[in-house]
Amino acid sequence: MPSEQYDFPISSDTVRRTTTAWLMLGLASLVGAGVFSLLLVLARTPTVQEWLPFIDFFRVALVVHVDLSVLIWLLSIAGVLWALSTDRDRPAWDRFSFWLAAGGTAIVIISPFIGAADPLMNNYVPVLRHPVFYTGLGLFTLGILSHLLRSAMTFTGLAMHLSGAAALQVGTKLAAITTFVAIGAFAASFADLPQSMEGQAYFEFLFWGGGHVLQFTHTLLMMVVWVLLASNSNCRFTLTPRLTLTYFLLMALPVITVPFLYLAHDVVSPGHRLAFTELMKYGGLSSLPLGLAVVASLWKAGKPEGEGRYLRSALLSSMALFAVGGVLGFMIAGLDIVIPAHYHGSTVGVTIAFMGLCYYLLPRLGFAEPPPRMAYWQPIIYSSGQILHILGLAWTGGYGVQRKTAGLAQGLERASEIAGMGLMGLGGLISVIGGLLFLVVAYKSIRGGRT
Repeated sequence: MPSEQYDFPISSDTVRRTTTAWLMLGLASLVGAGVFSLLLVLARTPTVQEWLPFIDFFRVALVVHVDLSVLIWLLSIAGVLWALSTDRDRPAWDRFSFWLAAGGTAIVIISPFIGAADPLMNNYVPVLRHPVFYTGLGLFTLGILSHLLRSAMTFTGLAMHLSGAAALQVGTKLAAITTFVAIGAFAASFADLPQSMEGQAYFEFLFWGGGHVLQFTHTLLMMVVWVLLASNSNCRFTLTPRLTLTYFLLMALPVITVPFLYLAHDVVSPGHRLAFTELMKYGGLSSLPLGLAVVASLWKAGKPEGEGRYLRSALLSSMALFAVGGVLGFMIAGLDIVIPAHYHGSTVGVTIAFMGLCYYLLPRLGFAEPPPRMAYWQPIIYSSGQILHILGLAWTGGYGVQRKTAGLAQGLERASEIAGMGLMGLGGLISVIGGLLFLVVAYKSIRGGRT
């Protein structure tokens, strides 16, 4: 059976410009995250730390680093895919949405230097309790919401005879729907939270439900990218577009339970927390059929050539890391550091897929081809470091070391515990090198100019 070609055609100059803008915002957020990772090191360095504006600058920098490297990066790349799935030119609307999000991102980045402090390390969206930071986060959210509405205005690829490109476009539409549901969940939590609640507990409950739903968006878009990378790296992905679309629908289906979960449990109840944990844990299994289809496409895959080599490298690296993170998710049995091991695997699996998408898109947006050798090794280095990092976390978590602790608070006593955290540190260093290498590859492609 011949393989269907799955691709993202760029339908107009407006689509090209909008896609490029959101891609640059994603890359800028990673650069900003890198700067704050350097500030994290400086905040722990004797003498130097005394020059920083806040006593608690380490946690301030960590909040901004996490929001840039997870929330803003992933949603900016989602914005790239939503831009690619539109076919009607609305340049004024596109510019409005983008500049809202870009302005919000800029405010988040500068907020610590103009007085924003009081960091709260709640799950999903850690915050700085300050009006400037809230303004930046709010503007970015409004930009994403506006871009979502724009994407929802066009429903391409719904003809009787679906093409591979149309199936991918509809997959991104489904991810837009799950994102709408996530935003609705945030709004429902905000409306139901007691006015007397404040501090970290308030933001933990505020972002708990919607944060879990947002993972369905990231996973669905990762699967869209897996199909794209498989098809363009000489894999034998033989599913018909209609069956591929069916699998995309299956992945989005679990979010229909979200309104019922809000009706069944009070937002601050243990039942609410458990319900959304179970939704992500078992609802995430809906990605298995399409994931296995991509695995099967590799079984008799031809040897990749040209760009296919680094696209295949990104695909395999993403799949390996996401699989490890998924397995660890079923091993969570408490509040130890198996939890961050799980989400580092799953989230970075998504990130590597999106890096592969960037390599695929840059030449098609008119930039130079990424340096092939460097682009091939970058996902391997990054994923290898992350696998060592999360295995070190999982190993030490097996001894009950609690999450969100550091230094003496970790209570490391056995040699095996110390070895596990040493493995984590080594893997973290390697993954940092891999992350920087991605920015170098992207920079070289962009600096090559438009062809």
